[in-house]
Amino acid sequence: MEQARMAKDYDYLLKVLLVGDSDVGKHEIISGLEDGSSESPFCSGSAYKTTTILLDGKRVKLQLWETSGQGRFSTIIRSYSRGAQGIILVYDITNKWSFDGIGRWLKEVEEHAPGVPKVLVGNRLHLAFKRQVAAKQAEMYASRHKMACFEISPLCDFNIRESFCELARMALHRNGMERIWRTNKVLSLQELCCRTIVRRTSVYAIDTLPLPPTVKSHLKSYALTSSQCINTLTNNSKNRRVKTPTQTNSTRNSCCIS
Repeated sequence: MEQARMAKDYDYLLKVLLVGDSDVGKHEIISGLEDGSSESPFCSGSAYKTTTILLDGKRVKLQLWETSGQGRFSTIIRSYSRGAQGIILVYDITNKWSFDGIGRWLKEVEEHAPGVPKVLVGNRLHLAFKRQVAAKQAEMYASRHKMACFEISPLCDFNIRESFCELARMALHRNGMERIWRTNKVLSLQELCCRTIVRRTSVYAIDTLPLPPTVKSHLKSYALTSSQCINTLTNNSKNRRVKTPTQTNSTRNSCCIS
């Protein structure tokens, strides 16, 4: 019974490996995920967490393995990469040395997991004023190696889910799931600003902000769109949960009326 119940928690299960040099923020990426287990069956030199994303109505559970960037853990990368269905290569946009080391990690991954979908992730976008790696340079490198490319910020919760969703699409597409192959990339920094402002204020309070009218109009549109999506998901989940009680209430009402 328990196994059958666990099987209903997701439609697809993917193992994802996060690799990169030390201090690029790999642990920051997975530590910000609130939904998921953090108990690892193997805890030596690695961090583990699970999270579930939604792709076209399908629940995709990701097992995220974050390995240490130190050289002495290269054997762990060799063992984990063999069973991985997706790889996230992480560098720090404020540290050019970490970007130069991506080639070494890419060679390691390709040796033990050839053909596995990969996403190049530039971490700590909130420190863009200290940038040492240009976004165009990273995009060209990713395109040359047939990878998707994202710049993310765990502090602002920017492009974290989007990068996971894109990697999941690539992995499922590789296994014949062409229907859910659609890009899910957020490129604009304007999205980050809108998301941050809307989270800290209400739709009605936007008019009081010291911003130009065009910006306020865009913020209102973004806030209304986001709230509609959240309400739709909430109503759908509520309808599924109260389906049985609704039937019992209808019988009670009919009894009262009679």
